[in-house]
Amino acid sequence: MLPETITLNDAAKRMAKMRGRVGLCFVASLSIIAGMTDAIGFMVAGDFVSFMSGNTTRLAVAAGSGNGALVVHIGMLIAAFVFGNAVGVIAARMSRRRAWPLLMAIGGLLCLCGLMDVGAFPFLLAVLAMGMINAVVEEVNGLPIGLTYVTGALSRFGRGLGRWIIGERRNGWRVQLIPWGGMLLGAILGGVLAQSLGIKAMLVSGATTFLLAMLSAAIPRSWQLSFMPK
Repeated sequence: MLPETITLNDAAKRMAKMRGRVGLCFVASLSIIAGMTDAIGFMVAGDFVSFMSGNTTRLAVAAGSGNGALVVHIGMLIAAFVFGNAVGVIAARMSRRRAWPLLMAIGGLLCLCGLMDVGAFPFLLAVLAMGMINAVVEEVNGLPIGLTYVTGALSRFGRGLGRWIIGERRNGWRVQLIPWGGMLLGAILGGVLAQSLGIKAMLVSGATTFLLAMLSAAIPRSWQLSFMPK
């Protein structure tokens, strides 16, 4: 192999490594926002705004106990989350798959929620925002990433751990702890903020999202294209 080829290959590997590190830092930041927002919603209103597995269980329990009002309420949360995911993909395509316009919209929804009185409608805005945030990063260097739910991340980590124990060496499974850790840290912060600020803690989530939007504008365009849904 020619020295020039070796040099180009080394440069490509270094670039891929750097892209992966930036992507995972981005994922951690997004997961912190999701965890913070979810904890605020749970502390203030008793609802999950990003954890739809929990809301699905609550929906089933409400249906089984005949609580029609709660069924409608939780059903609206789940529908808003699904709709938010769809809106996120559409918005990402309209912005030519740039992260910052989508993050600015998400931050705006979270701030609007924080400026309202406690009630069902404000938190529907937060749920919509958490659905949209999933369109910001879908994978990093070919590894699937979940932002607002960590069951899949923990499952992938556990399966990778099992393969590592029996001697298989596959890359990527350890990074699944990053969204989990981000969600955990964000939820701790959100819980603390909600105790002192109530629904206005959503303003902190929104402001953090705005800050991340500005930082994301510095991420190379080609890298953003690899992170966002195709």
